[in-house]
Amino acid sequence: MTDLTPTETKARLKGLGLFGLLACWEELADKPWLREVLAIEERERHKRSLERRIKNSRVAAFKPMADFDWSWPKKIDREAVDDLFAPGFITAGHNAVLVGPNGVGKTMILKNVAH
Repeated sequence: MTDLTPTETKARLKGLGLFGLLACWEELADKPWLREVLAIEERERHKRSLERRIKNSRVAAFKPMADFDWSWPKKIDREAVDDLFAPGFITAGHNAVLVGPNGVGKTMILKNVAH
């Protein structure tokens, strides 16, 4: 973990709402465990936030793309599907339309993109 300045550490404490630790800053500033505690707390909050957002999205259970059978359907543009998972797709704000008969994996692909 990189060394943080006292100002950065105080900002992280404030951002996490750890005002008790912030109030005792003079006592805690030089403690070697403080930065590790901050990292653990931030990591755990990020994890819980992601879990909560996934639950609230109501994207039900689904199979991961690693389990997708690319041999069925016979005609599928794998490159186009892979583009849906590229980091720039979501940020670009483009739309995607998946067309095909029942049972070819359209919903599975879209649930994976949503996840």
